[in-house]
Amino acid sequence: MADSSYDWFEPLYARANGDTAQVPWALPTATVYLTNWLAQNKIDGTGLAAVVVGCGLGDDAEALAAAGFMVTAFDVSASAIAWAKKRFPQSAVDYVVADVFALPAGWLNRFDLVFDFRTIQALPLSVRADVMGQIAALAKPGGTVLVITYLRDPEKILADGPPWPLSMAELTHFEDCGLSIVHKETFRQPASRFADRIRIQYQAPYP
Repeated sequence: MADSSYDWFEPLYARANGDTAQVPWALPTATVYLTNWLAQNKIDGTGLAAVVVGCGLGDDAEALAAAGFMVTAFDVSASAIAWAKKRFPQSAVDYVVADVFALPAGWLNRFDLVFDFRTIQALPLSVRADVMGQIAALAKPGGTVLVITYLRDPEKILADGPPWPLSMAELTHFEDCGLSIVHKETFRQPASRFADRIRIQYQAPYP
């Protein structure tokens, strides 16, 4: 893990030593933006392969597994992956240490569903086009890419981060990668420091 843009993940998880309060983005359960999407669309993942990018402690991966998907969940932090396995010792999820910038060749164009929740926003603007291209490359032809992230007004100056919320202009890079928007929905949490969020469902192109 040589890139300084994300080499802080492993030390943070290691220092937390099992205390979720020390992981700023850790949630007590799977994100409601995913679970609601699964319920609202009556998603049945039976026989389908899903991958969770930057899976952290595993809750979103477990929600997808509960929906029937065969799930691969990866994170660049070995401590995060070990922690997820400890939390869910009987899990069917395949938890793997992997780098989104150096994906295993066998993962490319493999997954029916690619899920990313707040991974991109944890990385600086200088690498975002690359990481979005890598995420898009995981989807098989016709597959779904589901992205949930904080959203920012492009006219506003980015505050110190991470996270660094994305602009709609940045998100259009997924379309530059060949994905098409199926549905998008914005949400607002006024009490949050990052009040605006977006959930976008993309479809990967067919050959």
